[in-house]
Amino acid sequence: MNVHVTKKILSEGLGLLERVVPSRSSNPLLTALKVEATEAGLTLSGTNLEIDLSCFVPAEVRDPQNFVVPAHLFAQIVRNLGGELVELELSGAELAVRAGGSDFKLQTGDLDAYPPLSFPAQADVSLDATELARAFSSVRYAASNEAFQAVFRGIKLEHRPEGARVVASDGYRVAIRDFPASGDGRNLIIPARSVDELIRVLKDGEARFTYGDGMLSVTTDRVHMNLKLLDGDFPDYERVIPKDIKLQVTLPATALKEAVNRVAVLADKNANNRVEFLVSEGKLRLAAEGDYGRAQDTLDVVQGGTEPAMSLAFNARHVLDALGPIEGEAELLFSGSTSPAIFRAAGGGGYMAVMVTLRV
Repeated sequence: MNVHVTKKILSEGLGLLERVVPSRSSNPLLTALKVEATEAGLTLSGTNLEIDLSCFVPAEVRDPQNFVVPAHLFAQIVRNLGGELVELELSGAELAVRAGGSDFKLQTGDLDAYPPLSFPAQADVSLDATELARAFSSVRYAASNEAFQAVFRGIKLEHRPEGARVVASDGYRVAIRDFPASGDGRNLIIPARSVDELIRVLKDGEARFTYGDGMLSVTTDRVHMNLKLLDGDFPDYERVIPKDIKLQVTLPATALKEAVNRVAVLADKNANNRVEFLVSEGKLRLAAEGDYGRAQDTLDVVQGGTEPAMSLAFNARHVLDALGPIEGEAELLFSGSTSPAIFRAAGGGGYMAVMVTLRV
């Protein structure tokens, strides 16, 4: 077998697989990468038993053969090659990797022992890949990293009559993003770590979903992915979204991010990075206090609602996370100093963050 492929394209494909294939495992085969060659190019496949991933790399191939190689070692070799056109030549159990003046010989693994990976050919529903990736990216920060929080470690994907929605929560905040979608899809909970890999592979075009028993298969023009889903019921997050808004504030999102960053330098790290918000007479005063001093910043805002003034407190890190997906004007909706607050883009866009307040 002889293959010619550009270093850039091969490295991009290997980079996707490196994120999935473990560098160490009690089963050495799981650290390997399967390469299937056809006249059209190479299909790279790997698994960590939670995610199966297959990626196509266009290449010039003569005398196609399949082989298995150590995933991370192969990727490291390709990245460090001297030239831009890579030649792969398989001879027996040895793979030659050449480019420019570089020449590596790599021992291949047992092809017959590699676990079979299968991906469905039919799709149940299709979503816009760009919209889906943007939605997942908007809410990912709110998913929990705590092992004991079960479904909070996942992101819920809901298919609704008017479109689709993704939701993440760690019990202290909820991040929501609505986006256009059609078709009769299922509601499911995808592990946040699997969502990270989905975000990386979703570019443009369509993401085609196929539903299995506790499994979701996602197909794009270049990539096939099988994801294990989380069991359980996602909490009723809609009941924490405040309905009775008493005070509304609008201001540039960037200005608020910068001001929160400034005062948070002196926020007490042992008191939830507390930053106080005081709204009154068209001004938003931010204040933080810790062992080393106090900080204060004041911003002009457009103020509305029935309450003339309100004092609240938030975790500064949570505020910055919530503002991350917002561009342009941010709209802050308050229902009370001890009630959850809403942060969203003033011009719409489908994104919303709901955060609990700290005691004033």
